[in-house]
Amino acid sequence: MASQKAVQNSQRLRYIRALERFHKSIISYLLNTPELSAVGYAKKIDNAQKLLNRIEEIALYKGELQDLQKLVKKMIEYKESEEEIDNIKEKILHSSNQLEKSKNARRYKKDKHSNAKFEEWD
Repeated sequence: MASQKAVQNSQRLRYIRALERFHKSIISYLLNTPELSAVGYAKKIDNAQKLLNRIEEIALYKGELQDLQKLVKKMIEYKESEEEIDNIKEKILHSSNQLEKSKNARRYKKDKHSNAKFEEWD
């Protein structure tokens, strides 16, 4: 039988994957739909939210995952918003881009003084 920690870990991963899938589907819709409308956006949110609702929400402690969770909640809130769809698209894409930038900043760090570490060899 699986331990309690393993079960919690698998539930956490399932929730994270559901958040990422929701995020990716909405971003894809916003980028690839030629005729955006508030009705179409609301329909897409409802459709994507079905999967998210089946999975229990779990507290996330990592900064990027918390940001992803906030972004998904913001996307859902924009469904009832009276704002124009173009403004919603701009805000969501900007937030999504900032999230990706923060992920990439942690992954790729350039050596600022890469030649300095070889100076003592001369």
